[in-house]
Amino acid sequence: MRYVSGRERRARLATRHALTPGARVSTPLAAAEAVVALHATEAPSVHLSVWARSRTVGPEQITAALGRDHALVKQLAMRRTLFAFPQDLISAVLPSAAARVATAERAGTIRDIERAGIAPGGAAWLDAARRDVVTALEAHGALSTAELRRVVPIIRTVIPGIGAETWSSYRLLTLLGAEGVIVRGPSRGQFPNARPLWTLASTWLDTHHHMTATEGYREIVRRWLHAFGPGTEEDLVWWLGATKTIVRTALTELEAIPVTLDGPHPGWLLPDDMDPVPDPPSWTALLPVLDPTVMGWKHRDFYLGSHAAALFDKLGNAGTTAWVNGRAVGCWTQDEDGAVQVHLLQPIPDRARRSLHHRAAQLTAWLDGRHISTGYRSSAMLDHRIS
Repeated sequence: MRYVSGRERRARLATRHALTPGARVSTPLAAAEAVVALHATEAPSVHLSVWARSRTVGPEQITAALGRDHALVKQLAMRRTLFAFPQDLISAVLPSAAARVATAERAGTIRDIERAGIAPGGAAWLDAARRDVVTALEAHGALSTAELRRVVPIIRTVIPGIGAETWSSYRLLTLLGAEGVIVRGPSRGQFPNARPLWTLASTWLDTHHHMTATEGYREIVRRWLHAFGPGTEEDLVWWLGATKTIVRTALTELEAIPVTLDGPHPGWLLPDDMDPVPDPPSWTALLPVLDPTVMGWKHRDFYLGSHAAALFDKLGNAGTTAWVNGRAVGCWTQDEDGAVQVHLLQPIPDRARRSLHHRAAQLTAWLDGRHISTGYRSSAMLDHRIS
């Protein structure tokens, strides 16, 4: 089998993920396509991930891509995580990764409704609530969660859960979003504060082609292999939040080729992607929390080295990262004035240090005084938090 070294994997990461100056893109859509989809658990991360990969894209263009232009669509999918997908990928995501989440959400919600005595038939209650939500959105076009609570009385119910109580509106809207019935559409907020409204997917999306689950997973895996390959079977199982059977079926149908990596397990590449990738020119990058690049694999030694514990929190969520030539070498934070500060975990050449500080100055100017808050703080970030 062909051997793909850690060095070549870092070269692939640099160019495929649009992180080198020569590979940077000019639209939010192209930035998302470079990494399959952008993590959207925290709204600012979508904007910051695009900034890291673009030449001249401003916050307003990214907000427009998520709203007015419909170019990027937020959808709950892999690992019950919210992503901003290119719209043309939604037809693959809904029957596969999103449907897997929806099945689990529906079963759990029905169970909790029946346990709480809200209705003897949880499925019938959900169906009635779904009809009322759809009717409300047909009448009003787009509504916030609070507005839907006001016009759909049935979803004002509070469901007792383990350790806390939750509004049925949250559970129901999460489920309907995973099923592709509703979608996060236009926003009343501006970066970094997103306030998306719910609207009907049938009026927001242009997804006439309906794939099977197998076809959907195959397309997602194909895009992942192009962007993140080579990766192991374990990487794909983790990233998809799926099963080995699903991954193996997709790899077989794609006629993926096994390659040798530095670890004990083989990696996989698409059959038309076997040519070696040379080192790109020297580059640096500043990536936000949960960026797709740092979260793209389960096995991360080839770009994290010994820094995993410092750059991820205890639940496995990545904080901000600073990169030099395909390796994560530190993190970044903002000071009280909003200036971006780089914090290194290892010595780096002076040229790379100057480049990172230059990128920090560029990001500070791009943020234009905006402070980015986050619920995902690595130990490296906490060591440098503002006291």
